[in-house]
Amino acid sequence: MNDTVTLTIEQAQELSLAVLEGNGFGKEHAGAIMRSVVAAQIDECHSHGLYRLMGCVHTARNGGLDTHAQPEIIDQAPAITRVDARKGCSLLSFEKALPMLVEKTRHCGISVLAITNSFHFSALWPEVEQISAHGLVGMAMTPTHAFVAPAGGTKPLLGTNPIAFSWPRPGKTPYTFDFATSMIARGEIELHRRAGKPIPEGWAIDKNGDATTDPTEALEGAMLTFGGHKGSALSTMIGLLAGPLIGDVLGHETYAASENAPGKPHHGEMIIAFSPETFLGADAQKHLDHAEELFEGIVNQGARLPSQRRFEARERSRKNGVTIPKALYEDLSALTAEQ
Repeated sequence: MNDTVTLTIEQAQELSLAVLEGNGFGKEHAGAIMRSVVAAQIDECHSHGLYRLMGCVHTARNGGLDTHAQPEIIDQAPAITRVDARKGCSLLSFEKALPMLVEKTRHCGISVLAITNSFHFSALWPEVEQISAHGLVGMAMTPTHAFVAPAGGTKPLLGTNPIAFSWPRPGKTPYTFDFATSMIARGEIELHRRAGKPIPEGWAIDKNGDATTDPTEALEGAMLTFGGHKGSALSTMIGLLAGPLIGDVLGHETYAASENAPGKPHHGEMIIAFSPETFLGADAQKHLDHAEELFEGIVNQGARLPSQRRFEARERSRKNGVTIPKALYEDLSALTAEQ
């Protein structure tokens, strides 16, 4: 029995747009979301791929985001761009503000894009890789709802609070990492629950503060930070930089929309870009070439660069299409049929 469905990239794009536009998303928001989830699916990042369309529709249906909001772009300072997403998805805000971020970064050497009042659900690597595609170094971070217990604690207070980084390597795939400061992204636990599989030990605790491998108990309890107190400190830093510093809320002050209430799912995102050329002038290429020695040293030891498996998956998907669970395909198709 075949429990998966393989789609061409074009079919994945069409299905995503049908789900989003059929459930009230304006064309601009639908396009921005589609590009992000399909990019993640192509790279076999299943927890942030087409599966995330379910959450977008759920949030929209319950009044948790404005599916037609037009972001307000504010030229705050020579090296700072602010965007008020107006309770819309963060992805459209990023796409619309990216040209200003690039221009300011080339002029100042470093620039910050602060997106506030946004619904954010997506992986961060597509954003930082769009920055490194311009020859810039990119960083991004955002808080999430309180799913994670601080090191030594037993109750959710921190978010999964991811951080991403991308370093341009002309002629090669960029050096990119994107990871949650929790042991794993929450979507991975949700995928284990959908598949009826236990989670590894050390990912989460139940509502009583006891270790658990049951994904349902984990979702009702709290996730754990990676590296104990180190991950907890990084998560706190991200919450501060992408929260109070840019005039937005802390993660634990937000919560998801539900059938009973529209929730408060809106929060901030901080994106930082650096221009090697502005920092270094005519010597920029020499120092970028020097950086390659570090990457070569890692690989020569038999180690793997971050995102290497993702780039390999990208090539496979371009040739063979993307494969998703049949149950997910049926759920997404049902969302289009309901309209």
